[in-house]
Amino acid sequence: MEVTENGVGAIDGPTNPMVTPLLTDLYQFTMAYAYWKAGKHQERAVFDLYFRKNPFGGEYTVFAGLEECIRFIANFRLTEDEINFIRESLPGSCEDGFFDYLRGIDCCDVELYAIPEGSVVFPKIPLLRVEGPIAVVQLLETPFVNLINYASLVSTNAARHRNVAGKSKTLLEFGLRRAQGPDGGLSASKYCYIGGFDATSNVAAGKLFGIPLRGTHSHAFVSSYMSLDEIIDKSLSRKDGSSTCENFVSLVQTWLNKIQWSSSLCGIFGETNQSELAAFTSYALAFPDSFLALVDTYDVMRSGIPNFCAVALALQDLGYKAVGIRLDSGDLAYLSCEARKFFCSIEKEFAVPEFGKMAITASNDLNEETIDALNKHGHEVDAFGIGTYLVTCYAQAALGVVFKLVDINNQPRIKLSEDVSKVSIPCKKRSYRLYGKEGYPLVDIMTGENEPSPKVGERILCRHPFQESKRAYVVPQQVEELLRCYWPGNSDKRRETLPTLRDIRERCIQQLEQMRPDHMRRLNPTPYKFAMPNEPFFPNLEACYYCSGFWTRYQSHYQPRCC
Repeated sequence: MEVTENGVGAIDGPTNPMVTPLLTDLYQFTMAYAYWKAGKHQERAVFDLYFRKNPFGGEYTVFAGLEECIRFIANFRLTEDEINFIRESLPGSCEDGFFDYLRGIDCCDVELYAIPEGSVVFPKIPLLRVEGPIAVVQLLETPFVNLINYASLVSTNAARHRNVAGKSKTLLEFGLRRAQGPDGGLSASKYCYIGGFDATSNVAAGKLFGIPLRGTHSHAFVSSYMSLDEIIDKSLSRKDGSSTCENFVSLVQTWLNKIQWSSSLCGIFGETNQSELAAFTSYALAFPDSFLALVDTYDVMRSGIPNFCAVALALQDLGYKAVGIRLDSGDLAYLSCEARKFFCSIEKEFAVPEFGKMAITASNDLNEETIDALNKHGHEVDAFGIGTYLVTCYAQAALGVVFKLVDINNQPRIKLSEDVSKVSIPCKKRSYRLYGKEGYPLVDIMTGENEPSPKVGERILCRHPFQESKRAYVVPQQVEELLRCYWPGNSDKRRETLPTLRDIRERCIQQLEQMRPDHMRRLNPTPYKFAMPNEPFFPNLEACYYCSGFWTRYQSHYQPRCC
């Protein structure tokens, strides 16, 4: 990307070519016309994008989708074909001048400030602050909400699965076939990677985003074989290339016989399924360096595990090392423990170093609850392949991101509601995260744009914006400003460089590790606090219910600014 003085250069368009200015709700264009008709379309407006409640019953959210928003805003232009379609979709009374206006709009006069992608974020704190001509910014609302809603939801879901699985386990995203369409599948792979997953089965995501790919074979591959006679080319060269085993099948059969009659394993199994053995042998001949077998097509302990071990030991003779097994059904806790015992017996009986550490992967409709249950029961699983519950965000359909006007022409605006949780916080704001002496975040605080920032070591009285009784003193040991400029428009502000996907993932992991454990636990997590300083940044303002303007309160009387 070529970068100019203020950091703005040529930025690729959105990953999904369907993300165009028409990917919006009709009322964005009807409002744009009404603004234009009233001569308000160039008025300078400020919108906050945020969410009201953390998902999945938790107390944290992972922010994702920012890069796609920047790609969208950097390439925002309406084509002639799109303008003609808008003309057909709006009432015939709309004037031609409006469509001339649409031909000329872009986002050069828009500024976008955001929390860095991959950050841990909390309700009410703006994820984005978007400033610009009100008609243009209004046209960005639906695409921004769409691009951030699912991205943040599935990243959070992935982070929660990582949290319950633990740092030492490998997490594999296997959700493409169950995702909501192609875009759902690609987005899930990308954002699960950000949330802490290690790899995906999605080949397209691997190509587009550079995510590591993982996968082996299905039950169909195993059941497609009838006997060892189907293997035509039975030769396999040693790993170092020094010689060739002309009959690898015979070597596998020899090892199976040894295992069957070994002192420590005698009587555990009898005759194994020979069609399964043929499938494993054939797969090992194709991939001797990465042999991982699905062992539950017929019987895990009486066939799958012994057959796998015979093939793995034959590979070992030729200098290769098998990867491990996958379990896709049954009692995963019990079977993984029994498989581990079998591997350890092989290691001891035949003096094969580290055979007992063979990787065990588990799949089969896993989710947070099943992994937590496995942890409580005890298991020997090294990697989890997770699909349906992960990518569909089965436990919660949407994050509930909103996009609210908070200022126009330097006048604060508010959205009122009888439901306090839906009342917006007015004014153009800055946001900070305050850290304690142990390095944990303590509270996120919002101030007015021109208010002094919180200072390290300064005693600050923080108050809940809606509940007067909730207040506390904080003495921060570190202060981090959250919003950064990612799109400066025509201003001379420096644009933050968009990080790579791996950098975003690393930020997410670091941020999650920084959180206090009680905020992260699955059951009854401690709510994280957000606040305003004791002297609010819109002092003595009371909302007028008739026009959402403001009154300024002077001691015992009101002077209206609006009505």
